[in-house]
Amino acid sequence: MSVFPASHGVPATGLENVLQSAVAAVKRGGEHLLERFDTGARPGDLQEIVRDIYVNDEAILAVVKEPLLAARPGSQWAEDELAGGVLPSGEWWVVDTAEGNINHIHGMGEWSVTAALVRDNIPVLAVVHVPLTGDLYTAVQGQGAFLNGERLQISAKTDLKAALVGTGQAKPGETAGALRRMGASVTAMLFSALVVRVSVPATMQLIHVAAGRMDAFWQFSDVRSGLLPGALLVAEAGGQVTDTRGEPWTLASEDFLASTPGIHTQTVDVLAGLS
Repeated sequence: MSVFPASHGVPATGLENVLQSAVAAVKRGGEHLLERFDTGARPGDLQEIVRDIYVNDEAILAVVKEPLLAARPGSQWAEDELAGGVLPSGEWWVVDTAEGNINHIHGMGEWSVTAALVRDNIPVLAVVHVPLTGDLYTAVQGQGAFLNGERLQISAKTDLKAALVGTGQAKPGETAGALRRMGASVTAMLFSALVVRVSVPATMQLIHVAAGRMDAFWQFSDVRSGLLPGALLVAEAGGQVTDTRGEPWTLASEDFLASTPGIHTQTVDVLAGLS
């Protein structure tokens, strides 16, 4: 089961105003990122790619950081968006100012601005804004997941052979072990699922799982910013969030799986033995 099951956990309360403020901040960041978007962008080398990513991050950080911290007095900011692992106790904002930055700077469409409020290592609030479509995904623990105000529901698939599933890198420079497992998982799923999607970033696949458009997403990584918002959205839409062995997912987990309940066991059976 999920580490933060929507149907069994105690709903997070007192976050309505925080959600409104977080939505406003993330949408403002999205507007700035959209202004910076160029479908003709073609960075020429690694130095230019790194520069463009950094410039995007800094520009949007200047717009969203202070409003989010002000929305939840006493909260803290997780500085490294590519970091993983457990956070200290208390409330933390885990934000990706340009989730899918690599797509943005290459003139591609799959990118967003995301924010998750984490309380004692459990995500309790999530906002994902997709500026190119205007779509807004939100969730508060125990209160459901929503797309533009309409409640989300996970897919009803029960057969992995009929499932659209996906994975992808969390960041450049993944460990050799993680890359080998990812490659092996794609091969295994090509034999087991209907279609396998390999793309980045994680959030842009997880919102599809939460909305019932995709049926499962896994990743052999623990990058917090790419997993937390989507994990809460999937859980609140009725999905299961575990590691690839089916154990409850936490920020201490080494890998990640989010799926519709009907294919969860079948997906674990495929992924659990990979090394």
